[in-house]
Amino acid sequence: KAAKILGASWISFADFKDNSFDSHPRLEIIKFIESVKKDYAPNILYTHSGTDLNIDHRITFEAALVAFRPINNNYTEIRSFEVKSSTDFSHSSLVTDFRPNFFNNIEKFWVKKSKALNKYKKEIMPFPHARSIKAVESLAVHRGTQAGLKMAEAFEIIRKINY
Repeated sequence: KAAKILGASWISFADFKDNSFDSHPRLEIIKFIESVKKDYAPNILYTHSGTDLNIDHRITFEAALVAFRPINNNYTEIRSFEVKSSTDFSHSSLVTDFRPNFFNNIEKFWVKKSKALNKYKKEIMPFPHARSIKAVESLAVHRGTQAGLKMAEAFEIIRKINY
């Protein structure tokens, strides 16, 4: 439902258990990502931040880096994104902090984004929870001010290749 609001479509699903990626063989996750890469040949890869507290997000990040290592690829960029209550709840004693170096203006998309987020009934919580719409909007405003914009999403460019 959220993808439909955003004008996107899901391209592939895997049957990995939620919050249990560490119980799956890493190679199985890497091979799934490689199969999607082969089928769709994305130009830019978006993946979770490797700094997330959520183990599934960290494993996804690591597996994506393996699947998209710079050998016989046509992609130009890998960007990681932050997730409220996952990236910001982590701690630098576990992993490094999320350090965005790319900001995308989302001011004209905010209404659509908030409608899409509201489709995640089990994930979106009442304020002051970090996964409330108000907290996500607050982050967008904060990231925007870091880049001289009203609202932004922040990314960390992991790898950028000019062919």
